[in-house]
Amino acid sequence: MVSSCYITFPTTFFAIRAESVLKNQPYSFKMVPVPRSISSSCGTALRCSCEDISALKNILLQNDLELEGFYRLEESGLKTPVATTLDLDH
Repeated sequence: MVSSCYITFPTTFFAIRAESVLKNQPYSFKMVPVPRSISSSCGTALRCSCEDISALKNILLQNDLELEGFYRLEESGLKTPVATTLDLDH
């Protein structure tokens, strides 16, 4: 089973700004459309390794970005991916 983590944003503006803030950081990430299993609305999300999501969250918050949610997406073959909301406040 493959899992990736996602950070969603309240607007496209914050997603674009996040990409700019993180481009010189030592973390691997990619801006992607929000997966349907997370939300049916369109938008942009940041996909990253689950090991890096807390560090990325902290960098983004230190740069005054508004974040919407944090998710782990489990993908297994042809089955529909399962999204789990992450509580990163603890």
